[in-house]
Amino acid sequence: MNVFIQTYGCQMNKLDSALITAALQQAGFGLTDSVKQADVVLLNTCSVREHAEQRVLSHLGHLKHIKQTRTELVVGVIGCMAQRLGAELFEHEVVDIVCGPAQIPLIVGLVEKTLTNKQKVISVTEKIREKKKDAQSRALDDFECDYDSDKRQLPGQAYVRVMRGCDNFCTYCVVPFVRGPEVSRPPGAITEQIKKLAGEGVKQVTFLGQRVNAYEYKAGDKTYCLADLLYLASDVDGIEWIRFVTSYPSQKFYDEILKAMAGLPMVCSYLHMPAQSGSDKILKKMNRHYTCAEYLELLEKAKEIVPGIALSGDFIVGFPNETEDDFQATLELVKRAKYKNCFIFKYSPRPGTIADKRLADTVPLNIKKERNYQLLSVQEKISGELSGDLLGREVKILVEGLSKKPNEGSGQNTNAPQLTGRTADDWIVVFNGPESLAGRFVKVKITKTSPFTLFGELTTNGAL
Repeated sequence: MNVFIQTYGCQMNKLDSALITAALQQAGFGLTDSVKQADVVLLNTCSVREHAEQRVLSHLGHLKHIKQTRTELVVGVIGCMAQRLGAELFEHEVVDIVCGPAQIPLIVGLVEKTLTNKQKVISVTEKIREKKKDAQSRALDDFECDYDSDKRQLPGQAYVRVMRGCDNFCTYCVVPFVRGPEVSRPPGAITEQIKKLAGEGVKQVTFLGQRVNAYEYKAGDKTYCLADLLYLASDVDGIEWIRFVTSYPSQKFYDEILKAMAGLPMVCSYLHMPAQSGSDKILKKMNRHYTCAEYLELLEKAKEIVPGIALSGDFIVGFPNETEDDFQATLELVKRAKYKNCFIFKYSPRPGTIADKRLADTVPLNIKKERNYQLLSVQEKISGELSGDLLGREVKILVEGLSKKPNEGSGQNTNAPQLTGRTADDWIVVFNGPESLAGRFVKVKITKTSPFTLFGELTTNGAL
């Protein structure tokens, strides 16, 4: 039996898909990159933006046509969209399995049951905001530790979830209603997981959390924060780089985290901390618990404690009642922050969120598109200036594998394939070299730059 898995959305979903893949393979299922060769199709879904859900619905429409001639095909919708819509998804006759993110340890059994009994099955959390029972938390932790070495992940790298859920309730965000309350995993379980990964050749781990810097775990008289996890991970032999995403703008544990980043060579000097808006009025409507000035103070502190730190952010344009003055404040924040890069999104109402219930979507789509374009243009100029400073420099990168856009920007006359990797401060670097370097560290001299990508030549004969 072959399984095809399509993943939408964030790193959390990518990690969930990796765990599910490993569990299915251990149960004897094969993996395929073609729907035509699949007996089971699993769509791991995202509900953060309307566009993500529309892509899933489009995919279900395509699968409906396939299932007309292959009636035995099993189709499952898992992840955030499954939790949000639940049994409503069965209105799409092609859907056989609905499984929420908290139920992924059950996925093998759900697939096997559907294949055997030819019946539709559903497993979601009924009261999503109730704290998970100890047995469910242990099942998720065990699943995380047992199946965290899926070979389809980037070579030499692994995601490690340090916490689940979110308690912030930003008015535009559906995550608290699909991933549940915030729960931090035990530091001992996280450390053992990292040791296992290191033993399997992993050189870089990335800690994941909806607001990862809010990690807090009490054990007796000791309260662990993210900084403690960074120190623990740095003591694991074989781990050379440590990253974490995504950080919420907050003073709590902030100094401790920055000091760990500054003092530990393995912790990458990169901070992804979404601002979402540069207008205090809009930030308040978003239920973001800081002002623009407080956010900029956090960035300045990061630059002071960690010289050379690379910053990135997220922004939403066209939030309800965003005026031109509000948008200009966002433009000004981006100019002052000098991010390496930004992720910019047009606001779309998400069912069930506070913004959808209480705020009319007042900004026309054409205005959202124009503001999105303006913000991207400003960021592109800043990124171009920052990347230009790296021209002629030698950088260390962890090679990810073959470039997705071969020959882009390449001026080298070589028969070697084009590879891609990232620096410790998250710059994407493209160069030519043997594919065997994937998952290894190399040094590259930068010979050409663009706003979001660096191009270079190997300065070492092989891996470091």
